Amino acid sequence: MDKISPDSPQYVYEQLAAIIEQKIRSGKYLPGTRLPGELTMTHEYKVGPGTVRRALDILRDRGLVVTVRARGSFVVNPLPPSENPQPSS
Repeated sequence: MDKISPDSPQYVYEQLAAIIEQKIRSGKYLPGTRLPGELTMTHEYKVGPGTVRRALDILRDRGLVVTVRARGSFVVNPLPPSENPQPSS
């Protein structure tokens, strides 16, 4: 899931938070890495700046990112465990 679906019952900012979390957990954004800026994300995902801010709020609440004023948002190191652990086979 890398696209926002306007037909989804889930809010757009929740979809965006899920996309970014998946990129963090998959290793696309490594711990300590700066996330793309707000303007970049608004263009990439075709959403407004408020949507990006709300998605980042969710990720901060989950302990996945920290935001440093005038520097950006960074993936935490170490990552907290996933809220939805995968079942073991």
